[in-house]
Parts: sequence; structure tokens; C-alpha cells
Amino acid sequence: MDTEPTHTAALLVNRRGQYLLHLRDAHKPISDPGVWSLPGGALEGGETPREGVARELMEEAGIVADGLTPFTVIENTRVFLSSWDGDPSRLAVTEGIMFAFFDLATTARLTMAPWAAEVLARHRADGAPVPPQRTHGAGAVANIVGVHLLLERDGEVLLGLRHSDSAFAPLEHHFLAGHCERESAVSCLIREAREEAGLVIAPEDVEFAHMVHLQHTPGTRPRLQLVFRARKWEGEPRVLEPDKCVSWDWWPLDALPEPLVDYTRAALDGIRDGRLYTESGWR
Repeated sequence: MDTEPTHTAALLVNRRGQYLLHLRDAHKPISDPGVWSLPGGALEGGETPREGVARELMEEAGIVADGLTPFTVIENTRVFLSSWDGDPSRLAVTEGIMFAFFDLATTARLTMAPWAAEVLARHRADGAPVPPQRTHGAGAVANIVGVHLLLERDGEVLLGLRHSDSAFAPLEHHFLAGHCERESAVSCLIREAREEAGLVIAPEDVEFAHMVHLQHTPGTRPRLQLVFRARKWEGEPRVLEPDKCVSWDWWPLDALPEPLVDYTRAALDGIRDGRLYTESGWR
């Protein structure tokens, strides 16, 4: 009996028919070390393969690929096909060494993961179709929504020290934070506070404090970073996700720790100055 694939990957093709490939780390206990492969990874929780590949693209490089369509299954990996015409040199690479586009002739000379090479061969045998480019209105782009918790006590603010292996901001201080799923921003805040630090917050005790509209690098997906202040809460902060955060500490607002995530500082500066909105990374 066939089993559902436990891994997922993306075959991204640009308008010129080039493939986006991912150079993997050579000296880590990972799959496909030191070779060119396709972005992707193992499914997590109860997510579908399409949800998994979208998450992997975002986590590994901040890529949003519209129109991911099933293409093939190989070695327990479901591969999705989509178009992407961004600039790989501007990607914020969080896993592996780099991303690059290669044409058909060049891929034959690369050292590639055998399964990824087979995916490209199947694509060529299928006529090497380039997926249609999708547009949203007049170039609209969906923004990622991040939610952040501002807790203040006796003139101090709660910040967490990110784990050294964190994909985002390793060994930097940051708000308690998370990404909105299929939920409201306040619901997300309450859930993340409970999951990450064991804090219980009631919706009526939450108020909006600031927003940072952020673009990390040109061409990557913009982010709306929402900061909410909780006036009351139950519990003391505890480290419940040690793979992401190694400590929770209270810091004086006039003596914040270093290093501090850039947009965290920008939000705190804006709140101190009585502003509700900040832009960062836009040119």
C-alpha cells in the first residue's frame, strides 16, 4: 500500500526556463550535504505537503511562490512546481550556503543530489513547462504578519535571548513573538505567550502599541510586525521552547541589551516617542 510522502520540495522555474537550486551545507549531519538540491524538507505536525513546501521556502529563503502545483513524487518527497522570478543574490538565506538559477545545460555539470537531478530530468521529459506568472491586482504582494508582546514592569521590558541555532536572529534579543496562522493577531499573541513562556493573558488586557512595516532585503516578502502591550498577565516567564529562546529577562528601557533585533529597537523607540508606525528596509 502506498504511503503519503513525509517530505516536500519545490521546483521553481523563472521566465527563462532556469531552475532555482539550493547549495546545501557540506559539514552538517543533514540530507544532501555539500551538493545542489531543491529547497524543501520534512513535513511538520499535521500540515499538508503544499503547506509544508510553502513554509520551507519561507524559512530557508523568505520566498513566496504562488501557484504551487503538484508535479511528481520521488523518494518519499512530493515535489511542487511553480514560477519565481526574484533575484537569488538578494535572498536572506537562513539554511544552506546559497541559492542560484541554472539553465538546463549548466545543471548537467553540477554536483547534484541524485533525486533532485531526477526531478529535473522528469521536468525536461515533460517538455520543461514554465508555470504561468500570477499577479494580484496591480502587483499586490501578500505580507507576512508577525505578532509581538510588549510586557513592562517597573520600568523594564521583557526580552528573550534567541538560541544560537535559531534560523532568525541567533544570539540576539527580541520580543516574545510569532507568526499569525489562521487566527486573529490578538489570538496569536495569547497563544504564543502561553506556548513560549507560560504566560496567561486575557484578550481584554491587550492593546495595540506599534507596527513596523519591514522589508529585510529588496525582493523578499514584506512583513507587518505588530506589537501589542499586555497591561496584565498571569505567571512568570519560563523557557518553554529552548530550541528558539534560551532565557527571558527584564531590561531597563534606557539600558537595552546588545545585540537587539533591529526592528525590535525601532518599535521600542517608536513607542517611547509616542508613534504608532515605523518603516524599515524600504528604499
